[in-house]
Amino acid sequence: MKKLLLASAIAALSVSAANAAPTVYGKAFLAADYVNADFDSSTLAASNVSEDTLEINSHSSRIGFKGSEAMTANTDVIYRLEYGTSIDGDKATFSNRDTYLGLANKQFGEFRVGKNQSSLDRINNVVVNEGYWDNMGNNSMESQTVNALNMADSKRINSSVIWTAPKYQNLPLELSAMYSSDDQNSNDNAGFGVALMFDQGTGYTAGLAYDKDQNINGDIIRGTATVDLGRYVAAPVTLGALYQVADYDDRNNSAKEKGLVVSANMGLSNFAHPASIYAQYNNTKNLNGFDDAKSNQIVVGGKYKFKDNIIAHAYAGVNKADNIGLTYVDVDDKKTLVNGDAKVVVVGTGLEYKF
Repeated sequence: MKKLLLASAIAALSVSAANAAPTVYGKAFLAADYVNADFDSSTLAASNVSEDTLEINSHSSRIGFKGSEAMTANTDVIYRLEYGTSIDGDKATFSNRDTYLGLANKQFGEFRVGKNQSSLDRINNVVVNEGYWDNMGNNSMESQTVNALNMADSKRINSSVIWTAPKYQNLPLELSAMYSSDDQNSNDNAGFGVALMFDQGTGYTAGLAYDKDQNINGDIIRGTATVDLGRYVAAPVTLGALYQVADYDDRNNSAKEKGLVVSANMGLSNFAHPASIYAQYNNTKNLNGFDDAKSNQIVVGGKYKFKDNIIAHAYAGVNKADNIGLTYVDVDDKKTLVNGDAKVVVVGTGLEYKF
């Protein structure tokens, strides 16, 4: 009897330990990127920048720990500690990505408290770009660096809580709401956001999101839609579209930034392993809230899966931005904001390993 009780106790401890053990995950993504970039100032010729080089880059490489453990019959503690790293060695540090502690309850939904991707991202299943071009939103240039510029995008928000509502009577809707305290906003305002995604698993989705004083000092409203044509016709193509309006509160005589993304992704069958090709077009008017600033970007690429977790990438794209600002730093470390036009061309190939 004692042996039986001891065996039962050991088994119970083993199950408990297994439930509490975190899952370790991550990815390493290295690429060789040929970069040709120029900035031509309309106000100060000395600030012109030109770059023509082959770079070794780490793209969104990361390591993380996540897990859950039952606290009561209906509530689990959930957690995630995720950190980005540059495995090419350019940045020898770890940076916080999603890091939170939370609760998941069958009746009241899921709460995550910490540093969370904003609710705006909950409806973004339109972007198909990879590697260097995995950038729906980079809208400023600093320190004489020429970047590919696009509309404002979702960020990870410090000191935030995001709630995901439980499913109601199996309706194909996911509702999220977010709050961020004013200790992380430069304008001393608390931020909030909401997002609603419709997906009933029949090949098309629709999303609508709004946030205030989180990703910018102002308002963003975003709508998305996708359709998997392979569900309806003999064409293995998924199409997506995203439209967004951003209203900046901290711009004098600002204009509303309007952004559009259109994407297509097609699976290929005549290969030994799964493969796909994609194309994406980005257009932004009144970039960063400044009247007459604009950008256009077009990217094509492909992926080849040796295994589900070992993926080869190839891509090429161009981003052209007009009437945008660059922070010029002179020999005396004096910073000057100058206007001009920028163009970035990148052709790259890389290998991604997920674990």
